[in-house]
Formats: sequence, C-alpha cells, structure tokens
Amino acid sequence: MTKNAIVLGAGIVGVSTAIHLQRRGRQVTLIDRKDPGNETSFGNAGLIQREGVAPYGFPQQLGLLLRYALNNRIDAHYHLRTLPSQVAFLARYWWNSNARRHAIITRAYAPLIANSVVEHKDLIEASQAEGLIRKDGWMKIFRTEAKRDGALAEAALWQNEFGVEYDSLTPADIARMEPHITGDFAGGIRWRDPWSVLDPHALTSAYRRYFESLGGRFVTGDAASLGQFGSGWKIMTREGPLEAEDAVMALGPWAAVATRRLGYSFPLGVKRGYHMHYATEGNAVLNNWTLDAERGYLLAPMNRGIRLTTGAEFATLDAPKTPVQLDRAEAVARTIFPLGGRLDPEPWMGARPCTPDMMPVIGKAPRHQGLWFAFGHAHHGLTLGPVTGRVLAELITGETPFIDIAAYSPQRFNP
Repeated sequence: MTKNAIVLGAGIVGVSTAIHLQRRGRQVTLIDRKDPGNETSFGNAGLIQREGVAPYGFPQQLGLLLRYALNNRIDAHYHLRTLPSQVAFLARYWWNSNARRHAIITRAYAPLIANSVVEHKDLIEASQAEGLIRKDGWMKIFRTEAKRDGALAEAALWQNEFGVEYDSLTPADIARMEPHITGDFAGGIRWRDPWSVLDPHALTSAYRRYFESLGGRFVTGDAASLGQFGSGWKIMTREGPLEAEDAVMALGPWAAVATRRLGYSFPLGVKRGYHMHYATEGNAVLNNWTLDAERGYLLAPMNRGIRLTTGAEFATLDAPKTPVQLDRAEAVARTIFPLGGRLDPEPWMGARPCTPDMMPVIGKAPRHQGLWFAFGHAHHGLTLGPVTGRVLAELITGETPFIDIAAYSPQRFNP
C-alpha cells in the first residue's frame, strides 16, 4: 500500500520536501494556515546563493559591537525590551561565530550550498518556471578600499576551497554595469554562480503547482492540532481529520513553538526583515541585484519593482512591526539610485528562523517515530529549500542521502 505523508509548512522548504516525497511514491498532503509561499518565503532578496558557503556570523569585534549597541544601523536593529529573553540564544550565536568555530561550521555547511543551484534547476525546469530566473549572478559594492580588499581576500579563499567563482570590479566596471548608480564606490565583487529570482512568491507557487501535478494536494490546517495516532500521526484540516505514517515539520520560525508541544526544546531564534518595492524615476534601470555592503541593504530588480531589503531585526516573532531599518535604508539608497515612489501599501515583514550554530535542523525527531524536522535555514531558506527537500525525502524513504547530513541532525541540540 502507498504510504501517506503530511508536510506542515508550505514555504519553499516544505513545498520542496513535498515534491521529493511525492516523487518517491508517497501520497503527500501539504498543510499550512495560508497559501504556499506567503510567509518567510515571500519576502527574501530573491537569491539562490551558491556563493553563500559561510553562514552569517555574529560580529566579534568589540568596536563593531559597540556601534551596533547604538541601534541606529540599517544592517541590524533590536528591540531593547526583548533582549533579556534572547540573551541565551545570542550568546551561543556569538560563541559559534568565533573564527575557528565558524570555519568548522562553514565546511560542514558548504555541501548544502554547493548543491543549491543544481537542485533548484531540477525543480525550475520541472515546474516550467524558467521565466522567473536570471543566471547572471549578483554584486556587492564597497565604499572603502579596506572593506573591498578584505572581501576580495575572503572570496579568493572561498574560490580555492569551495569552488566559488567571482570577478573583482573596479569603479569603472560598476559604472559600466550600473550607469544609474552614483557615488564614490571603491570597487566590488560580482559573484558568478548564483541565480536570482524575479518573484520569489511566484517561484514557490510554481513549485506548488508542479507538486499537485504529481498527485499531491494542498489543504488548509493548523500544525497545533498535530498529534500521534496509533503508529502514525493525525491532524485536523479544513477538509477534516487526516492521518499519515510520516509527518514533516517545515514550519520556519514557528517550528520552536510546534516542536515544544511535542516535548522538544530547540534554541531557535528569529531575525526579522523588511522589504518594499519602488518605482524608478525617469528611464533609470537597475541591472543587477546589488548590495551596498557597508550600509547593509540590497536593491533587487524584481517583477514588482525595485525591491529594497533590510538586514536583521532582533525581536520576538509576534512583536509589532518597527520598519525603522527600511526608512534608514531608503534614505541612503535614494542617494545612489533614483528610486521613485513606494509601490506597496505597507512594508512587508517576515522572520528568518535561526539556530545558534547557523546550520539548519534536518532529520528524524529524536523521540518520535515517523516525525521529521526541516527548519532553521536563517538567511538561506530560498537557497536551500530544494536540496533540503531532497536529502530529507531520501532519509524518510530509506535511501542514503546524496550528501552527508549528520552535521544538521536535530540531536546535536539534545532537544
């Protein structure tokens, strides 16, 4: 008999996992409170970051930490009243970001990143979503020679160890590639390998349609109703109760709450982020996904307009929006590129689920049969959705995952 599986969470990770399970002969139901791709997967920078072998670490330099403490930056912001509840997570995050430990984590993390583009390619072609993709990389531009040179030295190391390809950009290169960007930039980096997505929500929706074409289905339901039933799992949905042998929790920033109901305690934090779309003035065109590296915001030429994305906001998941970073970023961005009016009625906000060792949680639940976890992808959820879906589906169906996923095991946190 065909085994049933349910996947909780219809972001890019959940949809990708559902596809790979359905391909392997499971009858899969994808479940979420909202339509697929409407939460964290909706609001990213739209990059499949093949170059992102090193996860984003916590600053180590005392001077930089003091500047962050002023709470007036674009790349990071915090809610003072919630810091006490986040101290334990932030302390472990800071500890793991030490240069020696971060290097070890980077080597463990790199196999996921190395396969990010090829696994997306598989699903992009299968879902006929090629029209949403560009394959010409993205660039970082620097205001000072010191930051430029440091970034280039790091890029050279990554190229040697991880095969990441890049070009060094002069100020003249930037002017040629982006004639409508102005400012005294010292140079930059163009990462060659990454792909970019013109509409991240549309890509998740395309993957959802492909999943349904394989015989899978999507229904509305709430993960809070998940419970053990005999040797499997049962959940209430809008269409009634649903039973399955296997259940996957791909719930992004809500995973900590959902797993806690089942007796687990994962040290999952959140980094909130904002975006807004803008028109352009006159005939201005932005050709590349462009990070103003020393200010900490990114401009992306998407289908809906120029998307401006911010850095990280440290706050509780349910705290009210405080888009001060977006206002700061917009003011700076207008000095280098002729942004027009805002196109969205209000800033979008989402939350990235983060572990203190900067690696996702992928694997079997330590104390439950038929329960599987796939969350904690931080800044690389879009990037790592398909490769996560493949390795977890291989594990669930008894195959040997095509890369070693031991470093991402839920058991490393002894939850």
